Amino acid sequence: MESLDRRRTGSEQEEGFGVQSRRATDLGMVPNLRRSNSSLCKSRRFLCSFSSEKQENLSSWIPENIKKKECVYFVESSKLSDAGKVVCACGYTHEQHLEVAIKPHTFQGKEWDPKKHVQEMPTDAFGDIVFTDLSQKVGKYVRVSQDTPSSVIYQLMTQHWGLDVPNLLISVTGGAKNFNMKLRLKSIFRRGLVKVAQTTGAWIITGGSHTGVMKQVGEAVRDFSLSSSCKEGEVITIGVATWGTIHNREGLIHPMGGFPAEYMLDEEGQGNLTCLDSNHSHFILVDDGTHGQYGVEIPLRTKLEKFISEQTKERGGVAIKIPIVCVVLEGGPGTLHTIYNAINNGTPCVIVEGSGRVADVIAQVATLPVSEITISLIQQKLSIFFQEMFETFTENQIVEWTKKIQDIVRRRQLLTIFREGKDGQQDVDVAILQALLKASRSQDHFGHENWDHQLKLAVAWNRVDIARSEIFTDEWQWKPADLHPMMTAALISNKPEFVRLFLENGVRLKEFVTWDTLLCLYENLEPSCLFHSKLQKVLAEEQRLAYASATPRLHMHHVAQVLRELLGDSTQLLYPRPRYTDRPRLSMTVPHIKLNVQGVSLRSLYKRSTGHVTFTIDPVRDLLIWAVIQNHRELAGIIWAQSQDCTAAALACSKILKELSKEEEDTDSSEEMLALADEFEHRAVGVFTECYRKDEERAQKLLVRVSEAWGKTTCLQLALEAKDMKFVSHGGIQAFLTKVWWGQLCVDNGLWRIILCMLAFPLLFTGFISFREKRLQALCRPARVRAFFNAPVVIFHMNILSYFAFLCLFAYVLMVDFQPSPSWCEYLIYLWLFSLVCEETRQLFYDPDGCGLMKMASLYFSDFWNKLDVGAILLFIVGLTCRLIPATLYPGRIILSLDFIMFCLRLMHIFTISKTLGPKIIIVKRMMKDVFFFLFLLAVWVVSFGVAKQAILIHNESRVDWIFRGVVYHSYLTIFGQIPTYIDGVNFSMDQCSPNGTDPYKPKCPESDWTGQAPAFPEWLTVTLLCLYLLFANILLLNLLIAMFNYTFQEVQEHTDQIWKFQRHDLIEEYHGRPPAPPPLILLSHLQLLIKRIVLKIPAKRHKQLKNKLEKNEETALLSWELYLKENYLQNQQYQQKQRPEQKIQDISEKVDTMVDLLDMDQVKRSGSTDQRLASLEEQVTQVTRALHWIVTTLKDSGFGSGAGALTLAPQRAFDEPDAELSIRRKVEEPGDGYHVSARHLLYPNARIMRFPVPNEKVPWAAEFLIYDPPFYTAEKDVALTDPVGDTAEPLSKISYNVVDGPTDRRSFHGVYVVEYGFPLNPMGRTGLRGRGSLSWFGPNHTLQPVVTRWKRNQGGAICRKSVRKMLEVLVMKLPRSEHWALPGGSREPGEMLPRKLKRVLRQEFWVAFETLLMQGTEVYKGYVDDPRNTDNAWIETVAVSIHFQDQNDMELKRLEENLHTHDPKELTRDLKLSTEWQVVDRRIPLYANHKTILQKVASLFGAHF
Repeated sequence: MESLDRRRTGSEQEEGFGVQSRRATDLGMVPNLRRSNSSLCKSRRFLCSFSSEKQENLSSWIPENIKKKECVYFVESSKLSDAGKVVCACGYTHEQHLEVAIKPHTFQGKEWDPKKHVQEMPTDAFGDIVFTDLSQKVGKYVRVSQDTPSSVIYQLMTQHWGLDVPNLLISVTGGAKNFNMKLRLKSIFRRGLVKVAQTTGAWIITGGSHTGVMKQVGEAVRDFSLSSSCKEGEVITIGVATWGTIHNREGLIHPMGGFPAEYMLDEEGQGNLTCLDSNHSHFILVDDGTHGQYGVEIPLRTKLEKFISEQTKERGGVAIKIPIVCVVLEGGPGTLHTIYNAINNGTPCVIVEGSGRVADVIAQVATLPVSEITISLIQQKLSIFFQEMFETFTENQIVEWTKKIQDIVRRRQLLTIFREGKDGQQDVDVAILQALLKASRSQDHFGHENWDHQLKLAVAWNRVDIARSEIFTDEWQWKPADLHPMMTAALISNKPEFVRLFLENGVRLKEFVTWDTLLCLYENLEPSCLFHSKLQKVLAEEQRLAYASATPRLHMHHVAQVLRELLGDSTQLLYPRPRYTDRPRLSMTVPHIKLNVQGVSLRSLYKRSTGHVTFTIDPVRDLLIWAVIQNHRELAGIIWAQSQDCTAAALACSKILKELSKEEEDTDSSEEMLALADEFEHRAVGVFTECYRKDEERAQKLLVRVSEAWGKTTCLQLALEAKDMKFVSHGGIQAFLTKVWWGQLCVDNGLWRIILCMLAFPLLFTGFISFREKRLQALCRPARVRAFFNAPVVIFHMNILSYFAFLCLFAYVLMVDFQPSPSWCEYLIYLWLFSLVCEETRQLFYDPDGCGLMKMASLYFSDFWNKLDVGAILLFIVGLTCRLIPATLYPGRIILSLDFIMFCLRLMHIFTISKTLGPKIIIVKRMMKDVFFFLFLLAVWVVSFGVAKQAILIHNESRVDWIFRGVVYHSYLTIFGQIPTYIDGVNFSMDQCSPNGTDPYKPKCPESDWTGQAPAFPEWLTVTLLCLYLLFANILLLNLLIAMFNYTFQEVQEHTDQIWKFQRHDLIEEYHGRPPAPPPLILLSHLQLLIKRIVLKIPAKRHKQLKNKLEKNEETALLSWELYLKENYLQNQQYQQKQRPEQKIQDISEKVDTMVDLLDMDQVKRSGSTDQRLASLEEQVTQVTRALHWIVTTLKDSGFGSGAGALTLAPQRAFDEPDAELSIRRKVEEPGDGYHVSARHLLYPNARIMRFPVPNEKVPWAAEFLIYDPPFYTAEKDVALTDPVGDTAEPLSKISYNVVDGPTDRRSFHGVYVVEYGFPLNPMGRTGLRGRGSLSWFGPNHTLQPVVTRWKRNQGGAICRKSVRKMLEVLVMKLPRSEHWALPGGSREPGEMLPRKLKRVLRQEFWVAFETLLMQGTEVYKGYVDDPRNTDNAWIETVAVSIHFQDQNDMELKRLEENLHTHDPKELTRDLKLSTEWQVVDRRIPLYANHKTILQKVASLFGAHF
């Protein structure tokens, strides 16, 4: 039991979870892994069937691809189980083994070996997990073998579990034993961790158990779930745990899958095992066939994290490799190893200071120079933070800790310390994201590539706050063209804050939007988008018409077809079908980064040939449409604010959204579309209000201006098409319509004046009527008459008088003068009606916009009053036909009489112009709908009562007309008080009825007795039915109808004015284009129109007063004026928003929160100030002590004083190092720390050998290091000219050191080196490994590094400069599988001058010439190279020679370039040949570190930029 506890302490409590990272490389094309975000209502339709199908797929796929491990050989162990039972060496009892394991045959008599005696079998534990008596949240789990490939697990998570590919991977590691954190720090950690996961779409990976840091993460997720809405999404928390250490795991075993499996969290009875944490969403349970062994999951978790970090996430057109970060809380030795591995693999780590143990040890020394991180300091820190375990630390462990912490701190760019309330850090999420950006910034990339990579990360995380504070700073000046790819990504991903940020930083939409960009955006519409489905229908229809096998590629004219359906046929196509020769080209360039959108590189969208051509009239409009059709509210608002023709744009967006909402099946989406449409209408009203206040005349010009950008339509037409009643009812628009209504007459003319002048037109020459134009004020001018009778108000009233005359004449003929042969009055009616028919025909064929006959017919018959006119005319024709036939004269008169009613109803339309009657007519129309639906309810009661009454009273009535009377007619009249005669038998009389129903004029008698004189039906029943009928029909239903009328009246009354003003336009437009003469005189106007259209071929044109095309200069000035006022409107909106009470309350709340945080920080700073002063005092005392110690030692060495009388100093007290963040002493560490670093890396390259840890202070051979016991390693090579392995001294006795030993030069540039026991010692000190490693010779291994440079020149041949300094280019080479470039040098064959690698990139005929160049070159460095292959007994020394070509026309330079091998990339992969390239010399050049040092010396030699 004791050993088990110790093992748990070492493995479980110290939780070593390895994390891996990836180098920042160019991002390649990735498959589109996005899952369609279908709406909730659509998904619910298939929820049940989908779930069952998904379970069946899992039940078949998981056992086939995922295995578990089982022990197949029982070997009794000396240890007993917790219950005192005999167990196998695997930890399981007899009962828990398979039958084949208890009765072994193959392995009889052998020792238990997990490699042989544990076999893989299909897993039997997977499915959904529910924690009993806890939250009802359903998680996922699976039991996997420790050898399961990471790709299979990743496929399970993304494809079968349905997890979205993460934008970030957060590996949380630390103490696996419960530990205490300060409440404030715990709160900050929980809030920040969940925030970064939720906002960036990250996965959090932990150990999954209900202890330690895993429990902290789980509780953070739980708190978030309780405080957030379902729309915010679930935080993905994945627990990777060991199957054999899980308590109550038996409940998870279901061979066909548990859907769900119930799990009991029992902390009290878990013993040495652990329980799963109920707040994790997914569990991967790693099985190695053993029980109770902790740490089994670590290798699989490490490989899984590494695999995920190598995957590419495509989001919104940007492909990035998934970044990974390690977050550390508390922890022990295992955690330190995890951090060390993470740092060495390039994974940034965030250490939470204050969480305890390892985290606090690293945080305390993180900002110290590496030279000051000594063994004694680490020992001191361990004694403070590991008080309970400190006694168990050995000297070797302390040395190892010191070495690892030195290596961790040395790479500060990957290390972030989160300190509560210091350096402005308030949230862990900011610290995590800053750590990733800091790590990205430190990687070797050229300037733009590095900043661009950081921006891609910020966009992927959707953290605009990080982008503002960390990326868009003064350190880098962004060019607008560089932001275009990320702008596309932000648009596709619907990240409006980033779009706003890019616009603020110089992106101009008119330059950004290109033909290819628009196509890219439309190709990346969400599949759930309604516009996407409409586009697919257009493409399918084109495919059907073309009889093509493949779906045609999307073009913008397809988009235009759908947009025309939405905007209406009054607009022209926004994107005409392009000709191939008209394809536009752009001259923008972007940096070399790979961004992919469904297989199309975004970079290719912007790299075009020269010559910028604008392919659309208004690119901002195109982006606005794209945002609106997807119902992206905030994005559409941002783009609309950039538009120029903003009023028309807002009205068009309103129209599009309202049309889409009609077809949208999802109710929520439809309501959102309508809300956004209202918002755009409100914007249009706001901008027009600003314009109207400023200048009424120019504002009215905006209404009727032909907008080329919106399909040659007008704002007024768009508002009418969209039925934007608020806009049309605006006072300015109504004033314009009134102006149109009065024509050239003054509006203040009284209506009685108009009527008098209509009856006596000579009054026009008396000044009785006033005109707007001065030229018409002169008397006795025919133009006054023309202007008067062409005014729509005059035409309207003349038509009213004409129509009243027509109705009077029609009534006179029907009632007084309807003769067998038509009279002259009747003939006049025929002529009058013929003129009405001609006018209706003119309206039908009137097409000033060229929409086509079908569209005009559709628009014509969409009006109710036109339908009524056509119906009345057709009925008149039927009546006239019957009237002209003598046999049907009377039916003809009846039909004409009914037709008269229809003509009278037409008067209601005429009254809509009246401000008093117009709204009431609208209310009547709405109430008619209520009556229609009410009749359905009434018919149920009428028919049911009528049939029951008729069946009870009358026996076998066969006359249909009397059945109808009894069932329907009498029942309907009963509602209005006419009680049936025989209902109660009181008025029973045989004289008033027909006993047998033979009299056609009398009803059949009801049931009577045998005498026939008394009724026999049950009177009580009929009376009861009558009372019930009257109760429901007369009281309930009629009062319901009254209530419906009242509700309709109240509802419509609020908007009646708007509706009337909206419908008023139709009447005004009708009479504005109507001929001035009333019927029947209008026939003369029709004859004139017939001659103009058919004979003279003059097309119809809309009057300029309703549609006016302005001159280019005038239109530009008008739009600029509108744009200026739009800015005023937006500013007013922002001001009003700030003045709202809700906003003020929110601002006050934020200020209070800020004040509370500042007070908390002030308290921390005050305590920190005290700590700072104490730390400063302690440091000064320490420095004085050291100085006195040096003085005393110097005096003693000089012979002053005796040993007895010498001053003695108290031993230096072990003070705690002050917090370096608060310390006034912040030293800058020099690269290299004065010792070799790479040569002491614990893991030797390309070998599974670990060096002995050597801290900085123990590197010199002179430093005492009694426990130093490095392993011996020498790689065997196939090359003949290498030293022996050297594991013994005898084979090395023939080697002569410090001289030229045959072909091998064993002399060191640093002088004579020491040879001890036949082995040379590295002159730079210990490395932690003996032997020659993978080098060829013991002692120095000489290499040559030629540095071939030339000046970087522009296209004109001038030398490029940066920060005044000239820029160099250097020749570098690279192996295809290597991530770094290198100088073209290396080791040489004995007796040869050129390195082997250089010979591989140069043609053989140029070797001699290059040797000459080397001899003429300048030596820039000669000495030791800090190489990871160095050992205690073998090391690399190099000579770096600079070969510089001053002139670009240098013949030797041209010969060099001609003799460089050029290789096909495919051949490079196959033959592993080297590739060469000229790269700009820069400090971020991706070069090996030791080569970069040489390159820096060359740049200094020429005074060039580095």
